[in-house]
Amino acid sequence: MDRLATAWAIFQGLLLEAIPFLLLGVTIAGLARWLVPQSAWIGRLPRHPLLAPITGALMGFALPACECGNVPVARRLLASGAPLGTAFGFLFAAPVLNPIVLASTWAAFPDQSWLLIARPLGAFLIALLLSALLVQLPEAQLIESSLLAERRLSQPLSSIGLLERGAGLIGAALPDPQPTRIKRPQLSEVLEQSSREFLDLLALLVLGCVIAALVQSWLPRSWLLAVGSAPTLSIVALMLLAIVVSVCSSVDAFLALGFAAQVTPGALLAFLLLGPVVDLKLAGLFTVLLRPKAIGITAIVACLGVLLIGQWVNLWQL
Repeated sequence: MDRLATAWAIFQGLLLEAIPFLLLGVTIAGLARWLVPQSAWIGRLPRHPLLAPITGALMGFALPACECGNVPVARRLLASGAPLGTAFGFLFAAPVLNPIVLASTWAAFPDQSWLLIARPLGAFLIALLLSALLVQLPEAQLIESSLLAERRLSQPLSSIGLLERGAGLIGAALPDPQPTRIKRPQLSEVLEQSSREFLDLLALLVLGCVIAALVQSWLPRSWLLAVGSAPTLSIVALMLLAIVVSVCSSVDAFLALGFAAQVTPGALLAFLLLGPVVDLKLAGLFTVLLRPKAIGITAIVACLGVLLIGQWVNLWQL
């Protein structure tokens, strides 16, 4: 009974912590769709393999939401036909590269200036790596099916045919190639779509929080922190802890402060880098964006990248 009570308390804490950021992300996506019609700015985003993810990552400065809030924004980018690199750069880097997270990192570790530079830089590099690998996959193997259909409807017939769109009449005349007048969607339509999106994501978030709470209750953290002084094992242990604990990127620096003195610098950085990209809470949310194969690639590559960064930091700091 004690473990169930602990699991229930952890579940409530995770859910109450994540819901405001999820709501913020859905609100940002809805406002962007209503105030600035997608065709007014999506077409201006760079499609260069390097510039696209850089642009997406830097968008995190203007959209201060944690990883839960970034999922609906990234979904709206993909659905609107934005370059894949831009959407993925935002999805993976913005949870760290935003003013709230940067400020919380500084507040938790004001005397460790290297961490204030290493965390955003590491998140930026991981986002570029993941974006570069994921865009190599065909969209049909990468993007979740309903999102892919929505994305194809927003792209011109010159790049996506009628059969690929899944809509339209074969043999029908092509639309006028001249650009049409941009129309702002009805506010009621935006509210309806945003509400539906919030409820869908909330269901997945609840599932992720249940799994995270159960794992945390039955897996003592002391097991992971017991190897905190070993250069490599400490990194692996803190990566596992980041996946299990599933805290929000806006507050994970304060949680890390509680065991920072017991682990190596590379392990501390690994905890702060991996959580916003791979954790049990995000596993469900990512299913509205990516297919299982792409989620698996994301998890494996992110873990390897964070492990390498942590090892390099330990060689440099120890």
